[in-house]
Amino acid sequence: MLTSILSDLNGTSAEIEASAVISTDGLMIAALLPAGLDEDRVGAMSAAMLSLGERTATELARGELEQVLVKGDKGYILMTHANDESVLTVVAKPNARLGLIFLDVKRAAEAIGKIL
Repeated sequence: MLTSILSDLNGTSAEIEASAVISTDGLMIAALLPAGLDEDRVGAMSAAMLSLGERTATELARGELEQVLVKGDKGYILMTHANDESVLTVVAKPNARLGLIFLDVKRAAEAIGKIL
């Protein structure tokens, strides 16, 4: 079912290149990643970034972390909690319309959170 949710998410926009559900420990639960992206590395980096984001939000009194967004010249990486023990990570193209992607990611994260 998780792969189906990821497939639907990837299909909602041509701007989404990859998506994955990862445990907060960095273990891959489900993924739709292109060739060349190592699942173990994606899992470990996503968990580390989310952990750092949570600590930063807390230390700077910004409330509970909702998402982490990384922007590079070749695109975006968006990480958000699906539930307390899992993270949804999405890789998007540089021309991505982030508002629509945020909405789609939020819906997918809610669906994933209900399953897990």
